[in-house]
Amino acid sequence: MRERRAVSWELAKGYHKATKKEKGRVLYTMVRLTGYNRCYASWVLRNCRRSVCVKGQGGVRLSFLGDHRKTLRRRRGRSYGEEVSSALKRIWEVCGYICGKRLGPYLAEIVPVLEKCGELVVGKETRRKLFGISAATIDRLLAAEKKKLRLKGRCRTKPGSLLKSQIPVRTFAEWDEKKPGFLEVDLVSHDGGSTQGDYIQTLDVTDVHTGWTETEAVRNKAQIWTLEAMKRIVGRVPFKVEGIDSDNGGEFINAHLLEFCEKSRITFTRSRPFRKNDNCFVEQKNYSVVRRAVGYWRYDTEEELAVLNELYGLLRLYTNFFQPVMKLREKQRVGSKVIKRYDQAKTPYRRVLECGVHEGVSASAKERLRAEYDHMNPAEINRKISDLQDKLIDIATGKRSCEGIASPPVVEARRREGTEVSAAG
Repeated sequence: MRERRAVSWELAKGYHKATKKEKGRVLYTMVRLTGYNRCYASWVLRNCRRSVCVKGQGGVRLSFLGDHRKTLRRRRGRSYGEEVSSALKRIWEVCGYICGKRLGPYLAEIVPVLEKCGELVVGKETRRKLFGISAATIDRLLAAEKKKLRLKGRCRTKPGSLLKSQIPVRTFAEWDEKKPGFLEVDLVSHDGGSTQGDYIQTLDVTDVHTGWTETEAVRNKAQIWTLEAMKRIVGRVPFKVEGIDSDNGGEFINAHLLEFCEKSRITFTRSRPFRKNDNCFVEQKNYSVVRRAVGYWRYDTEEELAVLNELYGLLRLYTNFFQPVMKLREKQRVGSKVIKRYDQAKTPYRRVLECGVHEGVSASAKERLRAEYDHMNPAEINRKISDLQDKLIDIATGKRSCEGIASPPVVEARRREGTEVSAAG
């Protein structure tokens, strides 16, 4: 290697001022002596003995010969300074640690809301930069913070056997609704790793078209509690419910829920057994909404049930009004590679406002949503959710301490972690 550098240094003498033919001869000699690739040898000759000018003391320009191993990096000032980084981090925390592709298009909406609520104070220049920042830059500025946030969910729903012949099967490929009102439903177990006895379940309901998500805690998988929670959710969503799609668990496949759907003129369908992708919209929300909010502890008391439902009352506002999500527009297979294209990130609230009266969203429902949105402070909602999460964990850990049971290491790790593109968008 030392001999090659010496040869390069000698052959580079006068190379920059030589004619084209002379450069060709020098390059041929360089390749023959060093064994370099011709392209690399040309690069070495161009950069070795390069004259570099810099400003010295007193404004005097100095010139020296450079080594091809030491290249000068182009130095450019930072476009986004500390003010932009700190403001972006604050917004990112309020928005639930979402990715740059979801946060970027949403900044123009959330920044004025936080400024109006007094949660964010930025200058005009910082504001302008926030509105023009790209998704890649957002992820780069927040890279150091993102290493702390990981979770994984699981499912514990047993297949049922009642009335299956009366409830048609619907697969993922058949979900092509272009209006709100078609819901996927599922139960999330809070067993803490042990399925013995009764424990609380969370009914998770997601609208396919808008991504609107509702959650409610129930005592157990009994049909009566699931049906009551479903009725409350159907009466609470801001659009007419057209269809319900569930898995094959007995909490859904029963005469009570079927009768309710028939009376309400709601289409009731079920997924194929053991095919989670048939219900991919709600399965994704099981993690991004439920597990991220309440974790993997065991909840089985009335006090925990009350705290969970209080938390879900705030979580529905935070998720639907202030959590932008992207919807999958198309999926194309090129050989073994699958190319997915998504639309621009929007909150479920904005997607509902874009729907017309013919799609089941009335003008009065939109006005109620706008009035509710104008009086919300997302940072305050986030703080209240955090307080209820702490209260829930204190109850769960206190209960385990009284029983003499140590907290599982995986649960302790997840407790310290803080963090939709969704499988379906």
